[in-house]
Amino acid sequence: MDFMYYCTRFMTGIRRSVARGLLLCAAGWFTACAPAKTVRVEDVRVTPVTSADIQKAVRDSGAKVVLVNVWATWCEPCRQEFPGLVSVAHKYQGQGLKVLLVSADLQADLPAVKKFLAERGVEFPAYLKAEKDQEFIDGMGKSRAGAIPSSAPAESRERETGQWEGALPATFLYDGTGKLRDFWEGETAFSVFEQRVVKILGEPIKTTGGTP
Repeated sequence: MDFMYYCTRFMTGIRRSVARGLLLCAAGWFTACAPAKTVRVEDVRVTPVTSADIQKAVRDSGAKVVLVNVWATWCEPCRQEFPGLVSVAHKYQGQGLKVLLVSADLQADLPAVKKFLAERGVEFPAYLKAEKDQEFIDGMGKSRAGAIPSSAPAESRERETGQWEGALPATFLYDGTGKLRDFWEGETAFSVFEQRVVKILGEPIKTTGGTP
């Protein structure tokens, strides 16, 4: 599977206008529209990871909710949703949310990845995919079976019985037990990130039943 192909495929179905963005800010979405924190490039931490490393980080997080977002600097929908994603990370990190940002860029593009993260105010640890595309896709997609809710976007519901196919951006939401609770592909607004995170944050953590 080719990340660029799937990212381009999603771009064709996404339309955002400047006017709509201004209306959202005026309507009170100041959190998503707020300026990014000032972060120096040299302070940005990016660790190479495999899908197994990410799954372990989810299980060992100690958080109530873990949001894993796979993105790339060349993916326009990823770039568009990033401010809202980072805003959610900052707003709810004190309430039990942990966000793992995994770049699908090449190792050679690490300087560009760090620059992008610094410009968007990402001061928490981030990650860089360090295995072949298909291996990473398969590793991240294994836990999808039976975890796609009826409220998920149409593109996710269409493949309920399958796995993640590699489209970017891709977002995985896990609860405190490490169980995958939600998954979707494509650009997402701040309000949607917030709604889905808050829903799981508000639920009691079940210590029995359910495996990652």
